[in-house]
Amino acid sequence: MKVTCAALIVTATLMAVAHAQDAAKPTAPADSTANLPGLGEIMTLQQLRHIKLWFAGHAGNWPLADYEVGELEEGFDDVNKLLGGDTVAKQVGGPIEALEKAVADKSRAEFDAAFDSLSTGCNSCHHALDHGFIVIQRPTSLPYSNQNFAPQK
Repeated sequence: MKVTCAALIVTATLMAVAHAQDAAKPTAPADSTANLPGLGEIMTLQQLRHIKLWFAGHAGNWPLADYEVGELEEGFDDVNKLLGGDTVAKQVGGPIEALEKAVADKSRAEFDAAFDSLSTGCNSCHHALDHGFIVIQRPTSLPYSNQNFAPQK
């Protein structure tokens, strides 16, 4: 009986030490896409941001337009993580920079041109990824009846 108790104690101790060693080992880095929503969900948010950007720019609400450009950039970063490569950056990188400049300059004419360029870039990306059936354009109506797009004082 003494041998059995001693064996159990030694076995339990060895198991505890082995578990502690396993817990101390660094784990492999997590997949950078593990916590991201799917591509469809990200792109739905991008489309909503695109709409809000249009109405913010047309209302002259440059702080809101600047915010929406930043949100679009974050969304495109997530798309790049999912797709890999630089497809998105090639298609919309320039238009995003042009939008940043137009917003900083508070130029409606620059904004309109940059916005149309962004829409063209989105559509080019959709074609490159065999999703040419998704066509982005200037919004024609405001789906956000609960948000005031006028600049606040």
